[in-house]
Formats: sequence, C-alpha cells, structure tokens
Amino acid sequence: MTSRLTRPLRLPGPSVKRNAPLPQSERIALLGHLLADHQLPLRSRVAGVIVLLYAQRLSRIARLTIDDVIRDGDQVLLRLGEPPSPVPAPFAELLLAWIDKRDNMNTATNPNSRWLFPGRRAGQPMHSDWLAALVNELGIPTTTGRTSAIRQHVLDMPAPVVADALGYHHVTATRIAAQAGATWSRYAPGDHSPLQRRGTGDS
Repeated sequence: MTSRLTRPLRLPGPSVKRNAPLPQSERIALLGHLLADHQLPLRSRVAGVIVLLYAQRLSRIARLTIDDVIRDGDQVLLRLGEPPSPVPAPFAELLLAWIDKRDNMNTATNPNSRWLFPGRRAGQPMHSDWLAALVNELGIPTTTGRTSAIRQHVLDMPAPVVADALGYHHVTATRIAAQAGATWSRYAPGDHSPLQRRGTGDS
C-alpha cells in the first residue's frame, strides 16, 4: 500500500469470543450441589463456592490466607475487599471445616502455613492452575460461573459497593453493571450517613 501497488486495505480487528454467563438457576444449583454433597473433596468444594458466590478468580483464591477468614461472634466474614463479605451459614461451616483439615500441613515445610490453600512447596500457596483443575473436575465452569455471579451482584447492589467488597476495579464493575442492565446508575459512592442541616446562610 505504501508503494501504491495495491488499493488501501483495512484489516479486520481481532474478534474476542466471550462465553455467555452461566444462567442464574444453574449457578444456584451448582452452589447447592457443592454445599450439600459431602462425597466431594472438601478443598475443591470450598474453592468452587468462592468462585460461584463471590465471583473470584482462582488466581486470587489461591492467594487467600486463613487471616482473611474473620470470625466476629457468631458471624463469619471473608475479606476479599473492604468491607469484608458476610459468609452465609452453610458455607461458613464448610469454610471453617476446611481450615481445620487443610491438606499439605503435615510436612516439615508447612506446619504453620497461613495459606487457605497451602501448596507442597515451603511457604507457598497451591498453584492456581492446579486449584483450577480440581474445581473443573467437579464440573464447575469457573469463567462463566464467575461472570454470572458478578452480574447478579451488580444487579442487587450498586457497582461501587460490589467493587469495594469483592476487590474489583470500579470501572470493571460499572461496565458489567451497564451490560447487565443494572438500575443503580445514579448511586453516589461515599459516606451515606445523614448530613447535618445547613445553616440559614448556606446557599
């Protein structure tokens, strides 16, 4: 084209194929299966629920520590962002049971590991690819399941609240909310405590 030996050509841009989110009914059914089926490996169940309930990537889940699981009286919280997210009772029982029975804790290299999913190497968490393989073995579609979860969250709550609580970027959460047709577009982030009355001289 520079030498004018051919007409100007415009090459098409790369197409990015995105799988449709998992239907909400299927996500809920999978969550119920993970919570109720005690024959499934405990580690895989916990990781799968975090994907489907809190819309987290396996790479992020692998970096969680037991310090991110907060016990506040009878309530259990999971710190993924700020504020920490409440953990519903059925999953709280599962999560606490896993902490007490974590694998790879009986070796000399990991007796005091703080990782929620300890790896076999000293001081290291389980590799996210290996954790993903374990979750996939249960038939959990991690990408479409995570997408379904975050879409449901931004339909139920303002995108900035979801972003802060689940550790998402605000721009990402807002884009997902727009794609999902959320109606929180006028929500203003920040302190929503009652404002003090202004004086009569204020305009």
